[in-house]
Amino acid sequence: MKVTAAVVDELHGPFRIEELDLDEPGPGEALVKIVASGICHTDEITRHGDLPMPFPAVLGHEGAGEVVAVGEGVTGVRPGDHVVIGWPSCGDCRNCRDGEPRYCSRLGEALCGGGRLLGPRAGKTALRRPGGSPVHSHFFGQSSFSTYSLTWAEALVVVPPDAPLDLLGPLACGIATGAGAVFNTLKPGPGSSLVVYGAGAVGLAAVMAARLSPATTIIAVDRHPARLALATEFGATHTVDVSEADPVAEVHRICGGPADHALECTGVISVVRQAADSVGMLGTCVLIGGAPAGAEFGLDHLSTLWGKRVVGTLGGSGRSETLIGTLVELHRQGRFPFDRLVRFYDLADIDTALRDSRHGDVLKPVLRMSH
Repeated sequence: MKVTAAVVDELHGPFRIEELDLDEPGPGEALVKIVASGICHTDEITRHGDLPMPFPAVLGHEGAGEVVAVGEGVTGVRPGDHVVIGWPSCGDCRNCRDGEPRYCSRLGEALCGGGRLLGPRAGKTALRRPGGSPVHSHFFGQSSFSTYSLTWAEALVVVPPDAPLDLLGPLACGIATGAGAVFNTLKPGPGSSLVVYGAGAVGLAAVMAARLSPATTIIAVDRHPARLALATEFGATHTVDVSEADPVAEVHRICGGPADHALECTGVISVVRQAADSVGMLGTCVLIGGAPAGAEFGLDHLSTLWGKRVVGTLGGSGRSETLIGTLVELHRQGRFPFDRLVRFYDLADIDTALRDSRHGDVLKPVLRMSH
């Protein structure tokens, strides 16, 4: 079938809107009519080589839409279902079987192998140009910068038919990553303190989630006053403007000592050290932000030795259906207002959306597809 998609032809190349041919669903697959797809920092860094996606390719990994067809053997979804496209996984490795498919042993292949992960057509792309030349597909199992996406059906999360489908794509990655880091990775206890470095979309989602936890001190750190003001509205009890104060010293002052938890949402290596230095003995620093490929950071050995934990998290951990379903319901209840982070763009305006995101003019750009 014919689809309209944003294609990147080469490393550092621009997005070009083209008409492509997309395969019909085979065994285990589902065809999703994309309503909207969020733009994530990961799309941008992949275009510049920090993830090894082969080119030419269609990116996009925060898609939501309606199932229009399913392949042989699919029983979990059916045409007409409204869905968010979750991350793919093999379902077979130890981590998948233990309920942590975000850490599938085949994760690299699943996210940026350039073709299907599973099924009789595993390894093959689903997209090609009208002349027949292949365009790599299945970025994060979906390649959702397109009017339609072919996905592995078991990765789909069915959402209520009255949920705002054009908003929900970012729950597949960026928004879920920030919230899941609190709910699944940290699980703050009563009276605990938590500091979020970076009040972008991921960091603000973490602040919203922290507000729903028993943590009583929630600190947001950023250099943009408008973002810190938003963090306060979303539940931060304190804010630190790094252009005016040393963040580590301020965290220690606010908490009367080190914080219990820190989340590093910027991917800036100097900020990683600040986040780690903000927590003390038995404290936990969670790494979330995407740093450039090959980036390294250093820690003070002695203070880390004293029971400090530094852990990474991907996609909010846990299972897509549990986390995404929870966030959809919390949003319906008015307790997780992530819609306030979103600005909509047409697919044809993807370059404008990316520029606005780079300049900090928008927190979470979302592309609406026209069919």
